[in-house]
Amino acid sequence: MYHDLNGKVAIVTGGGAGIGLAAAKRLAIEGVQVFLFARHQTTLDHAIAEIGPNAIAARGDVSNLTDLDQLCRAVREKAGHLDILLANAGVLETQPLGHISEESVDRLLGVNLKGVIFTVQKALPILRDGGSVILTSSVGAFKGVPGKSVYNATKAAIRALARSWIVDLKPRRIRVNVLTPGSFITQGMTSALPDEDAREAKLDWLSEAIPLGRVGDPAELANVVAFLASDASSYINGADIQVDGGFAQI
Repeated sequence: MYHDLNGKVAIVTGGGAGIGLAAAKRLAIEGVQVFLFARHQTTLDHAIAEIGPNAIAARGDVSNLTDLDQLCRAVREKAGHLDILLANAGVLETQPLGHISEESVDRLLGVNLKGVIFTVQKALPILRDGGSVILTSSVGAFKGVPGKSVYNATKAAIRALARSWIVDLKPRRIRVNVLTPGSFITQGMTSALPDEDAREAKLDWLSEAIPLGRVGDPAELANVVAFLASDASSYINGADIQVDGGFAQI
């Protein structure tokens, strides 16, 4: 554990499920007061019950600037400041070239790019100097995947944002790093498959494709979030940390 996180305050967008929830749980264990931001109240309620008293729910959509204003206002009123920001909310849609719809492009850009930009910008007034910003990208930023060109493009853009933002934020010593997950066993991944046979086939294919020979556990990604949030990573800035079992390297 990184004990220097005790007493700090974090926002985790997309924190109601999957890797966002795993990261929020790990931060809460470290003594961080975590504000979970997600679109669905039921998801938030379950997450709060799972994490315990160190978690506070805030319902909203990262593509809605009014919702982001309300989130930051709640943090200011309840905690007074922010130390850690994990901009993790994202959506995935699959449409091959020739069948890409304007509506899908708008959704992907609205959440995965616009949402990240304004999540960080809206949080700056409450983010303490020397704080840590972590942006969630995807291994899709490096790998060609059929039908996911627009999604992958939004995730590749995250890397460009971080490179420029570390210069913009230099006077405040705020670190910005990119977290690039590969494949993890989450409810979102398994629920998208029609049955148990399809799930096993997908896991077998991924295990064969990943150099470590297995799909990741969300807790493994959460360990990296805790590291990047803490002073243990105090000289890491503008980095892209790939947590994918080596998949992006081949």
